[in-house]
Amino acid sequence: MLRHDLPASLVVFLVAVPLSLGIAVASGAPLAAGLVAAVVGGVVAGYLGGSAVQVSGPAAGLSLVVAELVTTYGWRATCMITFLAGALQLLLGVFRVARAALAVSPAVVHGMLAGVGVVIALSQLHVVLGGSPQRSAIENLVELPQQIIDNHNHAVFTGLLTVAVLVGWTRLPQRLRIVPAPLAALFVASATAGVLDWNITQVDLSQSLGEWAAPAWPKGDWHGISAAVLLVALLAGVESLLCSVATDKLHDGRRSDLDRELTAQGVANMVTGALGGLPVAGVIVRSTTNVRAGARSRWSAIMHGVWILVFAVWLGWMIKLIPMPALAALLVFIGVQMVNMGHLRNLRGHSEVPVYVVTMAGVVLLGLAEGVLFGLGLAALSALRRLTWVTVRATPEADGRWHVLIAGSLTFLGVPRLTSELHAIPAGAAVELDLNIDFMDNAAFEAIHAWRHNHERGGGTVDIDEIHDEWYSMAASGARMFPAKTPPRAPDRWWLPWAHRRRSRPRPAPASLPVIPAQHTPGGSSPAVPDLLAGAREFHRRTAPLIRPFLHAMARKQEPSHLFITCADSRIVPNLITASGPGDLFTLRNIGNLIPRWGSVPADDSVAAAIEYATRALNIRTITVCGHSGCGAMAALLGGGEKTSDLPALGRWLRHGNHTLARFVATESDGTDCGPLDRLCRVNVIQQLENLRTYPQVDQLVRAGRLQLVGLYFDIGTARVHVLEQPPVTASPL
Repeated sequence: MLRHDLPASLVVFLVAVPLSLGIAVASGAPLAAGLVAAVVGGVVAGYLGGSAVQVSGPAAGLSLVVAELVTTYGWRATCMITFLAGALQLLLGVFRVARAALAVSPAVVHGMLAGVGVVIALSQLHVVLGGSPQRSAIENLVELPQQIIDNHNHAVFTGLLTVAVLVGWTRLPQRLRIVPAPLAALFVASATAGVLDWNITQVDLSQSLGEWAAPAWPKGDWHGISAAVLLVALLAGVESLLCSVATDKLHDGRRSDLDRELTAQGVANMVTGALGGLPVAGVIVRSTTNVRAGARSRWSAIMHGVWILVFAVWLGWMIKLIPMPALAALLVFIGVQMVNMGHLRNLRGHSEVPVYVVTMAGVVLLGLAEGVLFGLGLAALSALRRLTWVTVRATPEADGRWHVLIAGSLTFLGVPRLTSELHAIPAGAAVELDLNIDFMDNAAFEAIHAWRHNHERGGGTVDIDEIHDEWYSMAASGARMFPAKTPPRAPDRWWLPWAHRRRSRPRPAPASLPVIPAQHTPGGSSPAVPDLLAGAREFHRRTAPLIRPFLHAMARKQEPSHLFITCADSRIVPNLITASGPGDLFTLRNIGNLIPRWGSVPADDSVAAAIEYATRALNIRTITVCGHSGCGAMAALLGGGEKTSDLPALGRWLRHGNHTLARFVATESDGTDCGPLDRLCRVNVIQQLENLRTYPQVDQLVRAGRLQLVGLYFDIGTARVHVLEQPPVTASPL
């Protein structure tokens, strides 16, 4: 493990030193505070943290908050605020609420970081140009043109050289990029400034050490101080946890324990606050560098903190050689990189760019806290709009009826749109109202209920069909409502028998169904006709739009892969038990799924024609014979013809089952069946497969390996399909 973590820790150390110094400058804190935070973040957070490869330290995203706190309360009070924020993080971690931080919209987090990056870049650009940053981003932007015109000194050259190295370093061959770009840029700028004897300001670490002091209690409004503690704790915590989640995607090791990570961040912030360091958070730049450098465990982060400590104690004099404009240029570069266009592309697909833009603009124009609050508000409104979005569609049908579909979450927010659509329906019209909703509040119920009564008083009819859950029926009956949105479930209508459908009464066929005139039939129409026509209407409304593209493609030609021979029993639905669709099965159904043997007398051209057409014209590859439990035809065979005495045609047809009966008598039960009838039903499938082989075309194709014969048995009581092996007659569940 050490052979991977040791080199990775050195790489992260080289990245962390210049970034820590730069963030300290951007925060208005002593430079030593950046190094203290880097050491504490590496050692304490690395040792106690819940992520194996995350690296913590001073974060650029907190620099604006720290700069404001330093200006308002002073540096020592800011250290105490950091200590208290760490204690709050520790408390939140102990109560295991870390997962709640993931509820913050990434658009807000990325927008906040982008806004911080813009502010840092604008302020430090003035330092690069040899001037001083103003108090706000707007002032920095207004003063920038004059700053560019008036300043052309050595500071500008140093800054431009630093940026040029940072940009160009990524374009060098991999073998030349062993040294991280920030360190290379500062080295080149320092060396060039020293060789050419440029007159520029350099880092003064001695003054920084003089400012470095123990924390002190803040003086002032405790409401403001409490808000500052909460802001630092939440921002640092959320950034750390999101960094942990992002880092988990970069490696295949153990996943992060977020509660442990938040607790470790709290301890680290208490330590860094007590020692006079900057606030600590998980840093994605260092963590990504750590993973890419080959780190395998937390020891990489710990050792990187140790190297920073060694560097600060024994090699701190080297920091004095760094030009301040070079450090400012590094911050400008970091600030620009924080506006990540990749995040924008990801957010665009989810329509969250407005949240990102509003958050970034708020941070730049108003301040970090204000920008985050605006972003969170807009994100909440967007989520509320999506969660309560309702589809209301009212369409007239050819027979004068109106079909109304209401789908989604029906709340008071959707009532204006709902009532507008419903009141557009003509008075006296017959209305079919489909409610496919997962929630309905009282305002929405009252709106639908009142409209329904008014419409029915005007001579119209309203038939309400609740497809998802019965929100309307429960509210109308005064029953206790569901406490929250009900989860979606699989469609449960198309396979139900008519008797179990939720429609309350049958309806006549619409004019859109083809109607063929018929002769008068004594006794009137069958009660099943309205059900059949209602089913056709439901097919037109719900299923036809879904399968129309597929049926259109196969309108002129069918290419089934199976000939499926099964019983005419109404309980057997071939497409249901095989999960097949249009065009899959060429189906032959008869009583008892019987296949008369080739040349049998009397001949049955219906079955022979189907087999002939399937094998010669359609070139099917599989013939399946499917029997089922409780088959009436097999019961008649077993009863010796007593049940068919007044059904002469059926009696003649069942003669084709005599070979099945003979096979049944010649074999004994293997103990897997549920009685004589069940065994006969299974034996019948095997016999019909044997009968298929009497057809010359079938036998020839089977011998050539171009056709497969399969026997299935459907147990109706258990809704299980079994594959029958031949012989012996055994069954194995699918």
